Amino acid sequence: MTTGPGGEPPGAGTGTGAAGTAGPPGHAVRDCAEDDSEDQLTSSLRIAVMRLARRLRAEKSDDTLTLTQLSALASLAKYGPLSPTALAEIERVQPPSMTRVIAHLEQLGLATRVAHPSDRRQSVIELAAAGRDRIAEDRRRSRAWLARVLADLEDGDRAALEAAVPLLERLAQS
Repeated sequence: MTTGPGGEPPGAGTGTGAAGTAGPPGHAVRDCAEDDSEDQLTSSLRIAVMRLARRLRAEKSDDTLTLTQLSALASLAKYGPLSPTALAEIERVQPPSMTRVIAHLEQLGLATRVAHPSDRRQSVIELAAAGRDRIAEDRRRSRAWLARVLADLEDGDRAALEAAVPLLERLAQS
């Protein structure tokens, strides 16, 4: 048997085997530089998206709603009346949490509970006029801010953002 410096088999202590990869035979292992690059992208993207979301939230009309409550209103605006269970699924929260969200929205007069059109034992939640107005005002404010910021970008930067939108939407849906 051939030994390396210090009497170890070749590759011992280096994390590489005979084929130059670590791990069991037949299993490729990524290079550390590749891992660092992916970690960098993961971290940078996560932080940038969180900061952008925080900045957009700063444009809300007031702070009486949590993000979950505001998102539930936006889902009602997008999809129309929904059962509490369907709304919880869309928002990816547990039904008991959605029950509390709905109760708060009803208390503020932003959403209403009405009888299900085909099953009177159930109810659906629909957006009240005040909720529709609230969503419209928040969207108007955040769009105005974003339009001002985008107007200051160079054409190439705006094109890069436009190309990234479908990718970001796919990430958000996964």
